Amino acid sequence: GPPTQLTSSATQEATMACIMDYTLSTFHVMTGLDIEKDQIIEMACIITDSELNVLAEGPNLIINQPDELLEGMSEWCKEHHGKSGLTQAVRDSKITLEQAEYEFLSFIRQHTPPGQCPLAGNSVHADKRFLDKFMPQFMYHLHYRIIDVSTIKELCRRWFPEEYKMAPHKKATHRALDDICESIKELQYYRATVFKSSTDKKKSKIVENGGSNNS
Repeated sequence: GPPTQLTSSATQEATMACIMDYTLSTFHVMTGLDIEKDQIIEMACIITDSELNVLAEGPNLIINQPDELLEGMSEWCKEHHGKSGLTQAVRDSKITLEQAEYEFLSFIRQHTPPGQCPLAGNSVHADKRFLDKFMPQFMYHLHYRIIDVSTIKELCRRWFPEEYKMAPHKKATHRALDDICESIKELQYYRATVFKSSTDKKKSKIVENGGSNNS
């Protein structure tokens, strides 16, 4: 099955998905959502197969950023990243943005073919903007399409309200690896309860009509 990559940020989550035999999920945390002044401070990634089974866990890195940037974060970011210990970890980190991009690019090159792994995750368009700007070589390896888990969530809320109510709730730790795991879990839920049931109904209809699944 296809690869999928999930990525995510402190203020939003994201996931990367590869439409081949595996998927790469990355999540990054930012100091905010302003592409002109904010930066990535944490990033992690997991590779899954097309059934969303985890195949490989990639780097989970905290990226050093200057104190001025951290002090200029919104009150929300100051509170949540301060409480989780991320702000101090960013100050203590020796990893640069360039080093982080090299680590993640090496990892996805090892596991996914070029141009076939799309970015996926919750509100992934926001993450894509930051990755396009700050990790262009990493993004160049991926497919141009994105898979937005939040789109599936919103469609489910409108078309499958009962299933939507039962979707797994997020703990909102706002840390990269936790958010990736939660995004994968959410996607697994929608696949099992919404996409799978539709497929099963279609199959039974074909069988009832005396047709073949190979047609």
